[in-house]
Amino acid sequence: MSRMRILCNNGFYGLLLMHMIYSIDENCETAATDGRRIFFGPKFLEELNDTELDFVMMHEILHVVLQHCLRQGDRDNEQFNIACDIVVNSNILLSENNNLRAITLRKYGISMHLAPDGKEGYEYTTEQVYEMLPPSKNGTGHKPPLGASWDDHSRWKGSEDNESANGYSGPNYEDTEYMKHEIEKWLIDAMEAISIRDSTKSFGGGPVFAQRLLKEIKKGQIDWREILNNFVQEEITDYSFTPPDRRFDDNPFFLPDFNEKEETIGNVWFVVDTSGSISDEAIKAAYSEICSAINQFDGKLSGMLSFTESYVTEPVPFSSVNELLDIKPIGGGGNDFSDIFRYMKNHMTGNLPSQVIIITDGYDTFPNEKAAMGIPVLWLINNDDESVKPPFGKVARIVV
Repeated sequence: MSRMRILCNNGFYGLLLMHMIYSIDENCETAATDGRRIFFGPKFLEELNDTELDFVMMHEILHVVLQHCLRQGDRDNEQFNIACDIVVNSNILLSENNNLRAITLRKYGISMHLAPDGKEGYEYTTEQVYEMLPPSKNGTGHKPPLGASWDDHSRWKGSEDNESANGYSGPNYEDTEYMKHEIEKWLIDAMEAISIRDSTKSFGGGPVFAQRLLKEIKKGQIDWREILNNFVQEEITDYSFTPPDRRFDDNPFFLPDFNEKEETIGNVWFVVDTSGSISDEAIKAAYSEICSAINQFDGKLSGMLSFTESYVTEPVPFSSVNELLDIKPIGGGGNDFSDIFRYMKNHMTGNLPSQVIIITDGYDTFPNEKAAMGIPVLWLINNDDESVKPPFGKVARIVV
């Protein structure tokens, strides 16, 4: 019932809660989450009224969406928990029009929502709030931030001594990247659904923190409209972006000559290097660039995505951000760029890509230009090492 109430009253949170598994755990004092499940202590759950239960549900799902279970690192557990709670509760308070009753539990009072400097927690990241907090064991006698801290974060580490009654002991952090990917996809789906319901501009609605996260997930560094315009050696539909419409010389935007028609970019083969030398952040940046390309063409860019390490994976087609984010990264071995073009020759001759865009650190063996079979190639290098110079094609750089 709580999920349905939240779905009706605060759709963004309700949609996110649909992805979670719910458990009663005798060892849990209040409530907790490990990123996949929300746990409730039976006594705590029994004492909650409907409004309080809805708040607890929203509180726990924000811990998940903000990926708190993956961000603690070596920070002090107690202090990090407090910082997380301040940010989470403040965001819920903002979503509830600053009604303090929305973040109040009768047994614990108003939940903490102010940063140590007196500002609302939603104005900061968790890490920023954490840095403001005094150390928890320095004996200075500093008072904690105003408000109650009540939820139990012990499940985050998934340790054996916290094993729940049903035998579940927390997430397997070997699949951390998969977990991040899933959470980001939930966020995008929820924001798109809210935008459609509210008839607003895409991603224009929803909580402030969600809009900020979406910008981080989907923000690329490359002007893909300009890159592809210069890169593709053919006109798009029946007009070209060159020369631009001279009626708009004073406009900062680059407009095509016959801009009432729709442009499409098709059959672009993106190949992401996932060899052992590539970091998780670099792979995330690669996804961000492709998302950015899709967005700059308003969903009218379609292509394929492969990964290359010790072999090249079969290209998976996509035509939207959601379809792209459904494609799971594969990799971790060595790499030879010749494999990309060998795969193209052996498996794609009946449907050659219009262009190949390879996102890589460049620290592998390059083939000669003949291997590209005349297909335009763009090397998107994710570092500023000028010694990395592909022998053919065009080169652009992003900094991770």
